[in-house]
Amino acid sequence: MSQQIVIDSLAFVQEAGSLQGELRIAQLSRTHDWLAQTSGAVAYRVSAVSGERGQSQLKIEVDGVLQLRCQRCLEAMEYSLQLNSRIELVSSEAEITQEELEDDSRDYLPAQQELDVVALIEDEIILALPFAPRHESCSVPLAGPRTSKVLPFAALAALKGKPA
Repeated sequence: MSQQIVIDSLAFVQEAGSLQGELRIAQLSRTHDWLAQTSGAVAYRVSAVSGERGQSQLKIEVDGVLQLRCQRCLEAMEYSLQLNSRIELVSSEAEITQEELEDDSRDYLPAQQELDVVALIEDEIILALPFAPRHESCSVPLAGPRTSKVLPFAALAALKGKPA
């Protein structure tokens, strides 16, 4: 059964809360499509911080090694995950202006009384994964053993010399 950690995000920030621990990769089911193996764990830390203008934020740090699937050779490849992000809490989505939404340097999350921390961490991991992970150098796997070279027009060449 998967672990669930639920916090009241505003109370967490007001109390200057901090959570840390380890999450098994096997329980992060939405990441499994990118992974070659689901063994191991990642270490996380979620803490309440204040932004430059005093806004409430959650700081999320995740460290670990994931076994991603190389998109070229389809073999496992180690990917060192070192995630450090900040998410600004807002009382409602209506509070965010269009200009702020278009600013890619900031992330927003509506404050929730029951915020699933594991789901939030998993979202951040998914966003941090490379789009198409590949080894520095590897070869494309062959479809199977090839015993002879197939010539697509060999049958036509054989028919060309026969009388009708």
